[in-house]
Amino acid sequence: MIRVRYFAGAADAAGRDELQLDAASTVGALKQHLAESHGAEFAGVLGRCSLMVNGSRLGDDAQIPDAATVDVLPPFAGG
Repeated sequence: MIRVRYFAGAADAAGRDELQLDAASTVGALKQHLAESHGAEFAGVLGRCSLMVNGSRLGDDAQIPDAATVDVLPPFAGG
């Protein structure tokens, strides 16, 4: 089981802050699953987000380990 946490605009577009999933083999497969599950608005936001797996940014081909925490982080601005 993996834990997906949504932040800021990603949480707004997904309509939730968190989701538990049984499995996702790769980061790319997870992105595709999330886009299909949450609809077009979320898919648009997801395209601008970074995904952090257990605190590390991984490429789309990277495997997601079981029991991982995946953070969906939109771009941040501030000062």
